[in-house]
Amino acid sequence: MADNNHQRNRGQTLIAGAGLGVLTVHSGLAMYRARGDAASILFVAGSYLTLLLLFVCLRAYERAAPGSPARERARRAVWPLTTLLALSFAWKVAAAMPSAAAAAIVWGLAIATTVGGFVALYVQA
Repeated sequence: MADNNHQRNRGQTLIAGAGLGVLTVHSGLAMYRARGDAASILFVAGSYLTLLLLFVCLRAYERAAPGSPARERARRAVWPLTTLLALSFAWKVAAAMPSAAAAAIVWGLAIATTVGGFVALYVQA
């Protein structure tokens, strides 16, 4: 049974590592394509770093014992990181929308996601 869990964990680790590798390559390519556009480079770099921090916090949450202070700290770090990502992507996507109504829908969805995350992580927990 222990070998089966070890194999499953190893497989999950390999998949997560591959995903992180793809994210890193694509972020690097996006920054390369945006050379000369400091705002785009900062957006990609900031999003990449925020995702890395989010993955670290989620991993810390998974590894911490239920009810432990470490698990609580990790849980409390997840919402600000997800909020930062949601609002920063909404800012970029809303700017590309063809109409103000479409941009308003993008912002509304980002705000709804942020509020829903807050309720799930702080009010219901």
